[in-house]
Amino acid sequence: MRMRNRKGASEYMKAHSDIVVTTPEQFKGKWQERFGNHHPIHIEVGSGKGRFITELAKANPEINYISVDIQLSVLSHVLDKVLASEISNVQLLHVDGSSLTNYFAPGEIDLLYLNFSDPWPKKRHEKRRLTSQEFLDVFQEILVNRGEIHFKTDNQGLFEYSLTSFSRYGMTIEWLSLDLHQSDYSDNIMTEYEAKFSGLGQRIYRVEARFQDKNE
Repeated sequence: MRMRNRKGASEYMKAHSDIVVTTPEQFKGKWQERFGNHHPIHIEVGSGKGRFITELAKANPEINYISVDIQLSVLSHVLDKVLASEISNVQLLHVDGSSLTNYFAPGEIDLLYLNFSDPWPKKRHEKRRLTSQEFLDVFQEILVNRGEIHFKTDNQGLFEYSLTSFSRYGMTIEWLSLDLHQSDYSDNIMTEYEAKFSGLGQRIYRVEARFQDKNE
């Protein structure tokens, strides 16, 4: 979703270079050095307003998190929440999700989250969908062998497209819900958009999909 530009966002982000990574290419293969530990690394592609990643990071201090978004204003709101939470296991990355292989080495990421991605409903925009084959190629390369994508959306069309895309890619569905908030899933952390859509009575769809063995 497109967010209104935030005045002063660029300067604000530059002032917090300990959290906002301004030269991510220099950390390719060295992200554990950036965090100063050897914890697993999970990334969120498409940040929303930061509720998901910050709540997740607070609940799991033994995991490092990187929030990726192409919109600077979006990341500035995530930075607000990271600073307010006083957590040290979140980094922010202002890059396009299609270019992640420029910043992460093969197998460097342990888990990837996609939450309420833009559905890009027009056929000519299919390659922009984060669950298209082009993006799955990128995600599989940076994830560990047999790594997983955890995907949530309120958009039924995008969900159906994504399931088909995962299947064609040879991925395995590990868990699926057609109505997350009515399921027995107990570890859900809502995004701001999720709370809004759910409050309007819309279903939330969720799936955990695993890539096939890279060696097969």
